[in-house]
Amino acid sequence: MPRMTAARAAVEILKREGVDTAFGVPGAAINPFYAALRASGGVEHKLARHVEGASHMAEGYTRAKAGNIGVCIGTSGPAGTDMITGLYSAIGDSIPILCITGQAPTAVLHKEDFQAVDIASIAAPVTKKATTVLEAAQVPGVFQEAFHLMRSGRPGPVLIDLPLDVQLTEIDFDPELYEPLPVHKPVATRRQIERALAMLAESERPLIVAGGGVINADAAELLVEFAELTGIPVIPTLMGWGVIADDHPLNAGMVGLQTSHRYGNATFLESDFVLGIGNRWANRHTGRVDVYTEGRTFVHVDVEPTQIGKIFAPDLGIASDARAALELFVEVAREQKAAGTLPDRGEWAAATQRRKAQLQRRTHFDNVPLKPQRVYEEMNRAFGPETRYVSTIGLSQIAGAQFLHVYRPRHWINCGQAGPLGWTVPAALGVATADPEGTVVALSGDYDFQFMIEELAVGAQFRIPYVHVLVNNSYLGLIRQAQRQFDMDYQVQLSFENINAPELGQYGVDHVKVVEGLGCKAIRVTEPDQLLPAFEEAKKLAAEHRVPVVVEAILERVTNISMSGTGHIGEVLEFEELAT
Repeated sequence: MPRMTAARAAVEILKREGVDTAFGVPGAAINPFYAALRASGGVEHKLARHVEGASHMAEGYTRAKAGNIGVCIGTSGPAGTDMITGLYSAIGDSIPILCITGQAPTAVLHKEDFQAVDIASIAAPVTKKATTVLEAAQVPGVFQEAFHLMRSGRPGPVLIDLPLDVQLTEIDFDPELYEPLPVHKPVATRRQIERALAMLAESERPLIVAGGGVINADAAELLVEFAELTGIPVIPTLMGWGVIADDHPLNAGMVGLQTSHRYGNATFLESDFVLGIGNRWANRHTGRVDVYTEGRTFVHVDVEPTQIGKIFAPDLGIASDARAALELFVEVAREQKAAGTLPDRGEWAAATQRRKAQLQRRTHFDNVPLKPQRVYEEMNRAFGPETRYVSTIGLSQIAGAQFLHVYRPRHWINCGQAGPLGWTVPAALGVATADPEGTVVALSGDYDFQFMIEELAVGAQFRIPYVHVLVNNSYLGLIRQAQRQFDMDYQVQLSFENINAPELGQYGVDHVKVVEGLGCKAIRVTEPDQLLPAFEEAKKLAAEHRVPVVVEAILERVTNISMSGTGHIGEVLEFEELAT
């Protein structure tokens, strides 16, 4: 039997599980693993500027392509604790990433050794499993189990903590004999699907709510086929946006308190039946549960059995992987269509499209400083249906979800549940690493952008091109809007007079200089007619120089974006008139 260090065995397992890219920061306690990574070859490594950034790069890498698993690496002390935000983000959105940390030697784990921390206990609530490996011979089994857990059931992250001496210990291990464990996912039965379709047949105004689980299961084509067979309109959730193209006649728009469409909410409130597939009834989608559920029958399909009934009790719950369920939904629907027993949903579907035509929010404003709506209008003109958008949180993301258009799965890459500021830059780098020839466009407000701006240097160093649209109002816009109910505007202004850039007025940080100082390109836009040419120039610069290119749009300081303050999806406050 071949002998090698446990660290080398771990690297060999990564490769046999399909890993070819990792993100991280080396340190004393993880250096044996890095030595094995270098000696083995086959895994490209991107050096992050912040370890939290490495975890978000891993997330973006996973989210960009079916089957990807992003890997982030660091020491277990401050590096491991920095990566907790990435693990929280990943578990909230059912994203598999593997976090590998280097720990102090086993003999001093309980002696307050330098940078020794019980990272497994810290990470336990935000991972599917977190393990400190105390015996070198267990390393292959722990890694094998990690990939099995990440892919099985509801996907999610795993942390493996490797003490320094464990990494260096030689073990018997033959990589040629290694095999990944079979993935386990619950599968719906035909009887369950037939019952769901029987309930569906009794309804008059049904909807499908398609969540991120459909994308995780790589089942968007099946979802569209089922919708087309039955004629049922589809409401994608924020995490499911892209499962059905925005211009598809059965796309009824998004529903919710913030990232929603007027026509989507209006259609949902008219519905009498909801089939939820791969969704978790997130509170920003449902709002008040009593309003959301009143007068409607619900069927909920989810890969995680304990998710069913967590928010409210459906009339029928089915524990199943979305792809397995949709294969049966399509099979039974085809049979029913051939037998002529499927109800005609034509008028209901047409009504959703009439609302879609009549309830569009206005985007065309010629104001200077810019209104954000105009930025998104020009983004739709500049970036085509192949564009992968990346965003996290704030008024910029909310407005982006209201105004942008997405046509394909994994083309809206958003941190939905955690929403940490600073996520967008590193996540976009991870997405662009996974799709180096694709069009990747990130969207940030100025505060999100400033949180992890240093990661732009990673894009410059490793030649990772993408376009970053920065909408700058020098405000914590979402928090300012939330503070309206408290009649205050407190500690949310980022404005100041920059002594080195008086031309910015009160907008403070000179993002163009900072971006250029990090080795990237930047364009500042102050007038609406400059937006489209700037986006076109940014695409050319990114292609020419192979670095991130930032387009900064200087916005009016205060814009209120449509959202509900009462938790009622029928009471979204609109601040602008409808589009004409």
